Amino acid sequence: MESIQGFDLSNPSPVTLSSTPTKTPTALTITTTTTTSAAPLSSCSSSSNSPSTLSRYENQKRRDWNTFGQYLRNHRPPLSLERCSGAHVLEFLRYLDQFGKTKVHTQLCPFFGHPNPPAPCPCPLRQAWGSLDALIGRLRAAFEEHGGKPEANPFGARAVRLYLREVRDSQAKARGISYEKKKRKRPVLPQLPPPTGS
Repeated sequence: MESIQGFDLSNPSPVTLSSTPTKTPTALTITTTTTTSAAPLSSCSSSSNSPSTLSRYENQKRRDWNTFGQYLRNHRPPLSLERCSGAHVLEFLRYLDQFGKTKVHTQLCPFFGHPNPPAPCPCPLRQAWGSLDALIGRLRAAFEEHGGKPEANPFGARAVRLYLREVRDSQAKARGISYEKKKRKRPVLPQLPPPTGS
């Protein structure tokens, strides 16, 4: 089995998760630290980019990858990336829900289906569908950049796609918003005058 580069599973804490006191008790601070024993990112960017000049997307992808690696290390029992499946990715996404900031109304809530509720309610805060979708896209790309085979990518598993679709649909109903795909505007072609017959 090929080794997937990116995390050093023997290093106990390259990412530190800690609670920060704020208005909401579920705040999470993620601090990443680099160590010399960690495997370097193999093909995260072009050779002309140094780690300090990575794009915002590349930096976020690296942070997400490190956070997922920390999650695997803290998993009981610890889990190697090679043994990670779509079910573990779903477990990770459900774990992240506790740190969400998006109010998702339950069906019993009087504001169910209202995009701008007029008063507070006790409904739970969750990760927004768009955030989860973008996270999975970055982790899917990072997995393959670190030596994973596309057909074995747990972030592209059918169960993950179905979960994201279910989250999108339930949040759309609960929040009264539509997640329709944006249609691209097609360029308007100039109309030619009809041919005249002589």
